[in-house]
Amino acid sequence: MSNRIVIDPITRIEGHLRVEVEIEDGKVVDAYSSGTMVRLIEEIVKNRDPRDVWAFVGRVCGVCTTVHSLASVRSVEDALGIVIPPNAELVRNLMFCTQYMHDHVVHFYHLHALDWVDVVSATKADPIKASEIAQSISNYPKSSPKYFADLQKRLNTFIASGQLGIFANGYWGHPAYKLPPEINLIGVAHYLDALEWQKEIVKVHTIFGGKNPHPNYLVGGMACAINVNEANAINAERLAMVGQLLHQAKDFVNQVYVPDVLAVAPYYFDWAELGGGLPNYLAYGDLPTNGYNDPGSFKFPRGAILNRDLSKVHEVDPKDPSQIQEFVKHSWYSYSDGDDKGKFPWDGETKMNFTGPQPPYEHLNVEDKYSWVKTPRWKGNPMEVGPLSRMLVGYALGREEYTEAVNGVLNKLGVPAEALFSTLGRTAARAIETQLVANWALEFYDQLLMNIKNGDERMATNDSWEPNSWPETAQGVGTTEAPRGALAHWIVIKDKKVANYQLIVPSTWNSSPRDPSGQRSAYESALLGTPVHDPDQPVEILRTIHSFDPCMACAVHLYDENGKHVHQLNTF
Repeated sequence: MSNRIVIDPITRIEGHLRVEVEIEDGKVVDAYSSGTMVRLIEEIVKNRDPRDVWAFVGRVCGVCTTVHSLASVRSVEDALGIVIPPNAELVRNLMFCTQYMHDHVVHFYHLHALDWVDVVSATKADPIKASEIAQSISNYPKSSPKYFADLQKRLNTFIASGQLGIFANGYWGHPAYKLPPEINLIGVAHYLDALEWQKEIVKVHTIFGGKNPHPNYLVGGMACAINVNEANAINAERLAMVGQLLHQAKDFVNQVYVPDVLAVAPYYFDWAELGGGLPNYLAYGDLPTNGYNDPGSFKFPRGAILNRDLSKVHEVDPKDPSQIQEFVKHSWYSYSDGDDKGKFPWDGETKMNFTGPQPPYEHLNVEDKYSWVKTPRWKGNPMEVGPLSRMLVGYALGREEYTEAVNGVLNKLGVPAEALFSTLGRTAARAIETQLVANWALEFYDQLLMNIKNGDERMATNDSWEPNSWPETAQGVGTTEAPRGALAHWIVIKDKKVANYQLIVPSTWNSSPRDPSGQRSAYESALLGTPVHDPDQPVEILRTIHSFDPCMACAVHLYDENGKHVHQLNTF
C-alpha cells in the first residue's frame, strides 16, 4: 500500500511549490507538482502601452532579473519589425551571460549543494587532507591548510552556538549523504566564497544598466553608464572594469565551480540513473551573433529532441500554433471554449477558476484542478527545458564547443552520454554551460571593444518605436533562454495598446500538472523511481526538484490592479 507524503513548501527555490508523492516499498511511484500562488501578470499588462510592458513583466521575479524584460522587448520588436544595431545586441549578450554565470553559481552553491554536502560532517574533516584534495583538483588560490582550518574553527563555533541560521533544519547525518568530511569542508568553504563572488559579478549589470536586479538597459529609463558608440576616458575605465569582472568570473567558474562538481559527482554515480524523467527536450536558443532574426547564428541553438534520440534535432517555431499549446485541465483556470482544449498563446486566456479544497488541506485533489501553473505542450509532447536541454541540443547538432565540453566532463567522470539523462546529468549540464558562457562573454566583450574602437555608430533600422507608425493590429513573439530554460512572451497589439499577452516560462514547462491525456510534466515524471530512505527527511526528492532550479513566481499566473478582492490563501 502506498504512502503519500507532502512537501510544502519546497525551500531553497524562488516562489511557492508543493510536491506530493506516493511511496511504495521505499520508492516514489507517483508524483504531483503544484504551484500554490497566483500571479495574473498577463491581465495586469492588458490595455497598456506595449513599450511599457517590459518594466512590469520584469518584476515577475527578482532572481531572473532581466530575462522577462528582454523577452518582452523582443516580442514588441518582432511585432513592429524593429532590428536593433550590433552594439546593442552585444550589450544584451553581455548582460545575458552575466546573468547566467551569477544564477548558475548561486544555484549550485546556495540552492542545490546542501542536497549533496553535509555541513555538520565538515567539522570532522582534516584540514590538511582537505587542502591536498583541493589543490589536486584546482589551482584556486584559497586552498591552504590554514584556510580550511580557520574556516572549520568558525564553523565549529557557529554550530556550537546552536544557531545554525541558513544551515538550520538540514537533514545532516542522513545516510543519503556520501561525501567524505574533507570534501564536505571544501563545499562549505566554497559556499561562503561564492557568496562573496556573486556580489561582484552583478556589477556588470550596474555598469550597463544602472542597477541589479531589474537593470535598465533595453529601452530608455536610466541612461547606460557607457556610450557604446564613443571612445573616451570614462568609457575606457568602465569597460575595463567589465572586462576585469568577466575574467574574474571565468576564473571562479573554472577554478571553483566546475572542479567542485567533478569532485562531488563520483560519490553519487547512482544519481546518474535517477531523476531522468521525460525523454523530450526543448530549447528556443539565444546569444545571437548575426542578429536575433537569425536563429542559426545563436550560440545556444534552437531545437527539440524527442525520445532521447540525439541523431535528430527537430525544428522549433514559436509562432506555429500547431507546435505550442497550453492546457488548463488540471490548472485553476478556465477557457471560454472548454478546459480540455489547448490554446496557442496569441489566443490564450488567463481566467481564474479555483476549485477544490480550500487551503490548508491535507492533499491536492489531483483528479481535478490542482495547480496555478498551466500545462504547455510542444506538438502534444511534455518537454523538459533548462541547461540539460540546451546542452543536449547543442551536443546533438554536433557543435564543436558543446561536444568538446560535454565529452570532456563525461571522460573525466568515466560515464557514458546516457548519464546525462538524470539528476546528476542535469546538475553537470548546468556547470558545463556556465563554462561555455564564461568564454562567450569575453568573446562578446572583445567584439564590443573592437566596434567602439572602430567608431561603429549603426542605429536601429527604422523609427517603428513611435506609435504613429504602427499598424492597427500587430502580434509578435519574443524568445530567450532564461537560466532555467526556454522562455517566450507572446503579444497582440491593437489600437496601440496590449490586447493580449501571454508568458510561457521555463518552470511552466517543467512544473506543470498533467495534461488532458494524463501525461506528466518534467517534475512529476523525474520523481518516479526515486528512493526515499525516510519520508520525514526526503532529501532524495529535493535533489531532483532542486536540479531543475524551480522559479515558481515566473510559472504561476498578484492582485487585481483596481484593488478588487480575488482570493485569499491562508498559509500554514
